[in-house]
Amino acid sequence: MLFSCFLLVQSEVPMLKIKRLCKFCDVRQTRCNGKGSCKVDCEITSICPNDTDVCVTIWRKKEDNVTFDTICHNPEVKLHGLLLDDYNNSKCLMKEKSGQGSDFYICSCIEEECNEHVYFNANSIDSPVVAVVLRRANSRRKKGAPLDSDAHAIMIDDEGSDSSSTHANNLNHNTELLPIALDVLVGKGRFAEVYRAKLKQGSSVSEEQGFETVAVKIFPYEEYASWKNEKDIFSDADLRHENVLHFLTAEERKLQRQYWIITAYHGKGNLQDFLTHHVISWHDLWLLGGSLAQGVAHLHSDHTSCGRNKIAIAHRDIKSSNILVKSDLTCCLCDFGLALRLDSSLSVDELANSGQVGTARYMAPEVLESRINLENIESFKQADVYSMALVLWEITSRCSAIGEVKEYEPPFGNLREHPCVESMKDSVLRDRGRPDIPNTWTSHTGIQLICSSIQDCWDHDPEARLTAHCVYERFCEMEYLDKLSERSDSEEKIPEEICVSDLK
Repeated sequence: MLFSCFLLVQSEVPMLKIKRLCKFCDVRQTRCNGKGSCKVDCEITSICPNDTDVCVTIWRKKEDNVTFDTICHNPEVKLHGLLLDDYNNSKCLMKEKSGQGSDFYICSCIEEECNEHVYFNANSIDSPVVAVVLRRANSRRKKGAPLDSDAHAIMIDDEGSDSSSTHANNLNHNTELLPIALDVLVGKGRFAEVYRAKLKQGSSVSEEQGFETVAVKIFPYEEYASWKNEKDIFSDADLRHENVLHFLTAEERKLQRQYWIITAYHGKGNLQDFLTHHVISWHDLWLLGGSLAQGVAHLHSDHTSCGRNKIAIAHRDIKSSNILVKSDLTCCLCDFGLALRLDSSLSVDELANSGQVGTARYMAPEVLESRINLENIESFKQADVYSMALVLWEITSRCSAIGEVKEYEPPFGNLREHPCVESMKDSVLRDRGRPDIPNTWTSHTGIQLICSSIQDCWDHDPEARLTAHCVYERFCEMEYLDKLSERSDSEEKIPEEICVSDLK
């Protein structure tokens, strides 16, 4: 059975074609000095006239006159005599262009309102982690020693991103250990413990200053295989994404007989804890759910957002405690100890050796039954989608828009805290049970659409489930309606071309 990625909605709820939202303020004065990163001072959002339009920001300086202008633009058409050559980016990375009669920088990107923040130096290195590695590299170079692979990767990286992500997947530091002070235990799993920690930039820095907060995941020596698998997954530069935990480095701590993975730290903790202590709004639900779907879609994709080929990855242990909540209330996936690279060269025997893995409560029916189709690597993605549906149900259950919000419960909350595979078989396989979706949830149009997607994703038949990318597209549709509703009373440029013919 084929499923469309378009939403099936009630006839009285018209759907618009997806058009990109960009900042759109024409020419405005700015104090941005053309260095580092800047935020564009623009309160107007435009619904781009054409489906193919991208977001553009231009920075110009002529004598003391410095301006920004932000627009939507079709990349197939020249702008100021230039063709946009870098618009397949999630961030607006400034490039200098000559022949414009002034200092002239331009950037373009494809995420919603991505032209609000611009980055003039994609190679700027201001992360303490990177600074430490570079200092070591410079020291080795002065001594005539060869650069290690980490420093070399930093030197040549030109992908362009913020400091924590640009170099995240290039660091695999096993020679000189980073100066890290463990602070407090923040999580504990089957294979490892996670600590909040502080990174000291150098010995000359006082105890109270010069630290960056990081997370350190510590594996005992006996869990080398899990550490190595997670390290290898993280070390793939193509894994880098805003909805995947930023990896900094991996280390073998021989004296402590430990293996470490060092990542960005997110103070809001994991999604399960966050939902336990917070009732969320519809907007929060849309943010958390949409970013989760986007992260899973990135894992499963065989190409990056820039179109470069990559190896798809199955997470195989998606659950709310393996998802972190960032400060902007978006999700990022973590804990890749059970993840599997879906290399097309893998044989059926190699896939079969991966075993029945995951957390029983979140296992798809075919995983519980050990009947996953090893002839098709898409099967592993389909199992992830089932698990993701349970997490989306968890998020929805704590949303104030559903009416009465009960205390947090995990999926299948009637079972004991850590149900075994056999218990889950009874509920999921024998009884065909799924978490309850009360009728009151569907009184809200947006949540009705999310519930429809959840049900499509936990279908008993793996082939009938939506893809993660399709779920993300559905959230994009909801975002568009949500933003129109939010901004109905605010100044906004809505192109005249949007008319009855654009409605579905």
